[in-house]
Amino acid sequence: LAMDSPGHSPTFAASGGRGCGPFQPSSDEDDPVVHEPRSLFGALDHSREGSVDPTSFWDKTLRGVSGGVGGVRLVAETAAHETNALLGTTSQGQAHGTDDETLEMYFADGKRRAERKLRLVRHPSSEGEVAHFDDDGVDDGALPTEENAYAPRLPPRDDRFHPESLVDVTALRNAASKVESSYKNYEDLDESRNSENPRSPEHVPLSPFDTLESRSFPGDTGTAGISFAVSKITHREIDGSTHTHQHKLPQVQSEEQLGFQPWRLADLEDGVEHDLVSDSPPERQKDFIDESEMDRDEVDGYGTRSVMGKHSFKTALNRQSSIANRKDLLWKLSSSYLSNDVPSIQKSLVQHVEYTLARRRYKFDRGSFYQATAHSVRDRLIERWTDTQQFYASKDSKRMYYLSLEFLVGRSMGNAVSNLGLRGAYAEALRQLGYDLEDIMAQEKEPALGNGGLGRLASCFLDTLATLNYPAWGYGLRYKYGMFEQRLVNGKQCEFPDYWLTRGNPWEVERLDVKYNVRLYGKVMTYVDDTTETTRFTWEGGEVVVAVAYDTPIPGYGTYNTNNMRLWSSKPSTNEFDLASFNAGDYYGAVEAKERCESITSVLYPSDDNANGKVLRLKQQFFFVSATLQDVLRRYKKRLAPGRTLKQFPTKVAIQLNDTHPAISIPELMRLLLDEEFLSWGEAWEICVGTFGYTNHTILPEALEKWPVPMVEELLPRHMQIIFEINHRFLAQVELQWPGDVQKLKHMSIIEEPTSECDVKMVRMAHLAVVGSHVVNGVAEIHTALVKTKLFPDFDAMYPGKIVNVTNGVTPRRWILQANPAMSSIFTSILGPGWVNDLRRLKTLRPFANDASFQREWTSAKLSNKQRLAEWVKENIGMELMTHAIFDMQVKRIHEYKRQLMNVLSIVHRYAVICSCLEKDRYRIPPRVVVLAGKAAPGYDVAKKIIQLACGVAKMVNNDVRCVGTLQVVFIPNFNVSLAELLIPASDISQHISTAGMEASGTGNMKFVMNGGLIVGTRDGANIEIAREVGGENVFSFGATANEVAALRASMHTRKPPMDQRLLRVIRMIRSGVFGDPDDSKCLMDALDVDKDYYLIGHDFGSYLEALDRADLAYADRRGWAAKTIRAASSMWLFSSDRTIKEYADKVWGMEPSPFKPPHHQSNSAVLTHGAGKEARDSGRAGGPAMDKR
Repeated sequence: LAMDSPGHSPTFAASGGRGCGPFQPSSDEDDPVVHEPRSLFGALDHSREGSVDPTSFWDKTLRGVSGGVGGVRLVAETAAHETNALLGTTSQGQAHGTDDETLEMYFADGKRRAERKLRLVRHPSSEGEVAHFDDDGVDDGALPTEENAYAPRLPPRDDRFHPESLVDVTALRNAASKVESSYKNYEDLDESRNSENPRSPEHVPLSPFDTLESRSFPGDTGTAGISFAVSKITHREIDGSTHTHQHKLPQVQSEEQLGFQPWRLADLEDGVEHDLVSDSPPERQKDFIDESEMDRDEVDGYGTRSVMGKHSFKTALNRQSSIANRKDLLWKLSSSYLSNDVPSIQKSLVQHVEYTLARRRYKFDRGSFYQATAHSVRDRLIERWTDTQQFYASKDSKRMYYLSLEFLVGRSMGNAVSNLGLRGAYAEALRQLGYDLEDIMAQEKEPALGNGGLGRLASCFLDTLATLNYPAWGYGLRYKYGMFEQRLVNGKQCEFPDYWLTRGNPWEVERLDVKYNVRLYGKVMTYVDDTTETTRFTWEGGEVVVAVAYDTPIPGYGTYNTNNMRLWSSKPSTNEFDLASFNAGDYYGAVEAKERCESITSVLYPSDDNANGKVLRLKQQFFFVSATLQDVLRRYKKRLAPGRTLKQFPTKVAIQLNDTHPAISIPELMRLLLDEEFLSWGEAWEICVGTFGYTNHTILPEALEKWPVPMVEELLPRHMQIIFEINHRFLAQVELQWPGDVQKLKHMSIIEEPTSECDVKMVRMAHLAVVGSHVVNGVAEIHTALVKTKLFPDFDAMYPGKIVNVTNGVTPRRWILQANPAMSSIFTSILGPGWVNDLRRLKTLRPFANDASFQREWTSAKLSNKQRLAEWVKENIGMELMTHAIFDMQVKRIHEYKRQLMNVLSIVHRYAVICSCLEKDRYRIPPRVVVLAGKAAPGYDVAKKIIQLACGVAKMVNNDVRCVGTLQVVFIPNFNVSLAELLIPASDISQHISTAGMEASGTGNMKFVMNGGLIVGTRDGANIEIAREVGGENVFSFGATANEVAALRASMHTRKPPMDQRLLRVIRMIRSGVFGDPDDSKCLMDALDVDKDYYLIGHDFGSYLEALDRADLAYADRRGWAAKTIRAASSMWLFSSDRTIKEYADKVWGMEPSPFKPPHHQSNSAVLTHGAGKEARDSGRAGGPAMDKR
């Protein structure tokens, strides 16, 4: 699907002076568009034959304008000149381009390509300049007025699709004027910052495009076309101030805005914008020194060499001069960023094939070229990555560390080239070498570092943290085999190791120099500190495992900031190979220690239904947090400034615990501060509480981890002592607040006393996380309310305001821009690229939900996504899907509370209805394709039985001729991020039908609605907030509410509610063996008895079927359905992870963004300030001397 990408430049190509009209190639042979690759995001212009000028690519592609050989024009002229060409408008006093400049923009679906050709038109001026006319003789040079300021950007052409021309002018203007009121809630987040301090040069916009789009130059009086007018709507609301946009429409978008290049971001200095235009890559930063650049024994804590008494002052100066000279030389050897023109990229690819992979350059294969492309992209990531970390260190920014046991990152290549703005360049470079970028990206093996929503949420957060310029790292484990690879054998789930590292991982950097010892078992010794005469503790003996770091750069979109994800791999400390045992014939014993250590990071979530599994899980968690905290402390101590001690640790470090898995980090940090830094208990505890924040993701008892005290005492003896002390001091506070209340003490204690179900004491990790954190947050409004009232009511009473809500969000970069390029192109062509980092702009599309032309293109995009999925299913599963049917999806982790079983039962009911119908009535049933996907935990037998039943139903339905054209069911195995990117854009409805009160938030519901699907769901998790934002009429809700669930369960045994007759028929069919051996599903059917139905499937089944019927009826009205999906998709800004991270930064971490911008080359560049006049601009056009205040 070829299209213009948000963030990638439309192609400018010279016409070669062949006498063609403006932007009109003389023939297909001369037109580069004809031969461009049809990649997802269009193609970049490649150099003409014979062109050897290395700067020509930068002139044409990176700047979007051809200014002659080696010529570079001022941004002011470039922005106005190129934007007016795109928008079909002109500005007063604005000169126009020459006939040797050509603009090519493409829009196409899978079967067609529509070429756009634009013309530059010159206005009649006071000097009597001649107006340029189109081929039909019509003057296109009329200046826009107030009435046509919102005119479509591009003129419609016959059957070509121009989304921006579909919109009613008056309606859009009205929408733009009214949309402010819907953003008030979000503005409140910045109210304290903006109300007293209007936008200043240091203000960092939510979207990097805010800086791009706020340019204004003297003499420019032109008004904006539709894309810019809409894209600027939200900036006045974000800033909460009167900026240059208040009294007139802002200046039109420049070419960089329609296709950003990060090095073109405007700089703000002393309240003045400086636009620098470079015809080569920008310089790398020279001034910032990272904390690890110098050896610790040579450099003191302030970055300058210590002067020892035995050295003279002159010797010290000589040493400092030597360091400066060495630094200068090292910088000069790599003073600028890598070039990103097509020839440079091709050279990089070939070099990596030949030198990195040691393959012959003339014998390539897709696997080799994937590796070479990954290394080439990684080179460009690493230079930004290292410079960003140096920048953070030099600014001494507060950093946030996100601790998560899983990161479901998905494939990296597409995300990297998109965020770098290089998708088109790599597509063209590969095309010329005979490869397709999409085929190359498909070679990537998805990392097996996560399981479900928890890991995917963590990855969305890392993307957003980099995009919004927050200094942050993600920490986790590098699993050798991940969760598992799911295969279906005779309809049953079978688990196989996921060998995702077989061919290596080119995106990671092994840090053999970053290692930490992690101790397990052993004993605790005491001694008296001679200085303070206090008793101290030391942990000795036991087994020591080495944590080795693996780093992966995480790039932001529209910014240079590139953050880091550091994963730990376990290695043995000594005696990796016991030669004596080997020589004695004990071959397994020779490597036993190695295998025992490496097993810690072998598998994600080892089964804990046995004692050894529990021990391995706790080992994993402690190994992970111990290495992380040692790393964080080391980094902080190397940046100690005058007057700063460990007491200021919380002012420079924030640590977020993603669920209870990393909660053991609280006693571990206490151990490090007490036993290794020799702080007092009070000092250490104050630091600990001020540093940690805890995110609760569930109220399910089985998911709130508890560890047997004897097991913890054996594995982590010192930590058990610390936990006991924390609990003792905490319960003393509880006693003070509620004297004599034994039940309060029992309920709030971190240590759970033995019960009838468990005969040993248990450590409640969730209680430990609450006590040891300064903020606890839920992830949806209803979930946070349940945390306060049901899970931790006593803690909420003791610490009012400590428990807050931060509703989850997902990144639109991954889940709209990458996953759904068809829909993305519609948004971009109307709104410009700024929507990618600011989903509030989509709100202005709601008034056009009923526009027939807009609906036609919207549904066409949906159909293309369905066809793409159908092709994949046919190729991989061998089944042909009905693309005209409603696509009904439930794709998520398999669990009883998520109620996939109820979905399967509804399929059986629909199958029964179809079979009982006369043939003539069968065709009146709306055709439906039901898609199921998800993994069951290896030890979760009930969930596996649900998968088996679903596969049995699918087999029966798909082989019954009565269902042809009416019903299809498919279970897609091994669900992962890549499959989600394929499935979600193709959905019409998605099911989020958990028992109310049991789903914390969910993020799948957000992704589906963002991609134009509607929800069938309960009033649970984020479903409630989504319904409020998109409108209740656009969500098909059903079932008991969270408040009703508890009462229904309590009265279940006494009231014996009658079972729905339709459900009874379904159960009879399943028990009869129609869908397989009834013994396999017996436990599932037994659980549906009215006095055992814990998940209330029987209670909700009737209203669930009614909700599905309402969805079928709504889908039958295709125009009405299209209007619903447009309104829903354009109302999802609240569920962007950009909003979520900003709330975390304000409510939990107390952080500010730190945007990194490298210096630019001084040659052939010019600076234009707001005060510069025509003379400066003329000088810039003529290639005059550069001006740079820096």
